[in-house]
Amino acid sequence: MKQGEKNGIIVGGGLVGLTAALALHQKGIAAQVFESVEEIKPLGVGINLLPHSVVNLSKLGLLDDLRKVAIETSSLAYFSADGKTIWKEPRGLAAGYEVPQFSIHRGDFHMILLEHARQRLGAENIKSGHHFADLSQSNENVTATFIDRKSGDEKARVTGDFLIGADGINSTLRQHYYPTEGAPKYSGQMLWRGVTEMDPFLDGRSMFMAGHNDLKLVAYPIRKESATRGKSYINWIAERRMPSDLAERQGDWNELGLLGEFQGEFSDWDLGWLDIQELFENAISIHKFPMIDRDPLPKWSFERVTLMGDAAHAMYPNGSNGVSQGVLDALTFTDILASSSNITEALQAYERARLEPTSKIILANRQTGPEQVMQMVHETCSGHCGPVHSCISRTILEDVALKYKKLAGFDRQSLAPSK
Repeated sequence: MKQGEKNGIIVGGGLVGLTAALALHQKGIAAQVFESVEEIKPLGVGINLLPHSVVNLSKLGLLDDLRKVAIETSSLAYFSADGKTIWKEPRGLAAGYEVPQFSIHRGDFHMILLEHARQRLGAENIKSGHHFADLSQSNENVTATFIDRKSGDEKARVTGDFLIGADGINSTLRQHYYPTEGAPKYSGQMLWRGVTEMDPFLDGRSMFMAGHNDLKLVAYPIRKESATRGKSYINWIAERRMPSDLAERQGDWNELGLLGEFQGEFSDWDLGWLDIQELFENAISIHKFPMIDRDPLPKWSFERVTLMGDAAHAMYPNGSNGVSQGVLDALTFTDILASSSNITEALQAYERARLEPTSKIILANRQTGPEQVMQMVHETCSGHCGPVHSCISRTILEDVALKYKKLAGFDRQSLAPSK
């Protein structure tokens, strides 16, 4: 490494850690990524990449690859359980943004990031099977120790100029600085997430949410390959309120969900344009986990160490905004670091730029974010509305939507190109 060059350590080889690695590499900043699992696999189900994150992913040269596999979302609509429309708005290009909003399988996005990281950084700099165990700092650098998670044997001791903790909601690095924090906060809602390939609904590129706070269904298509065959590979989430004693464990992608745990709750739902029972019964897989988050932190950066993504600001999925905020973290961090000669000052500046906005989103998502319009109708409607709910004015609905976009940073004005 040449005099004056920066060299970083990234704990976590997930979506945010790999995005950070690519962003740093683009700015000429070296980094090594250390992932705890032995093999990085395409796990999970669907996620949304909102326009503010897509702008940044485009800067990293990923737009073409995303377009090849993802669905370019055309609209977002909210419905009551009987299929009546509450609110609908265009999204992405259809809403006048410069870039699409993508709905994509989490695993597909992960593999795109991993392939580019291996190509650009070198496969030797993406290390799996390395679990973060401890760190020490001096005025000049930070040293991290990694172990084999199963045996406990030390695998590597690595020194760098800075360290990023992007190791998720159950971050070991976060626990290092907040050892008494405890488990994530349970929302009272249980999620069953599945994927089903079937005939398209609406225009084949739409996302919808239906129901209210105690019982909700979310669905959207996530794979372009299925669309080329006239089908939709639909990601869906069935959500219902459950007693807290049923959700003492952590979220786990590998726990299988059972139809009997939730299907009956939706037996009398009729959207008209989607067979909900067919959606559930033909699922390729169903996974179950509680909706959890963590309280906002007072501090992310500790000298040469900082947190990023879910390790810094795990939030409920209301608003479909979690991954996008992690992408913003990565690009913001890199831009600040690349323009600074003082690493500790750069990490403090990154914290100042990102901690407060994401803390506000965590709290807004606890109030269901933009999805609160469904509860507003549930509590207000007398049952006399026609095919489109008129019990809440469109002005109020538009205001709810715009306020959340501004809070999360993806309103069109915020993303308008500077002249």
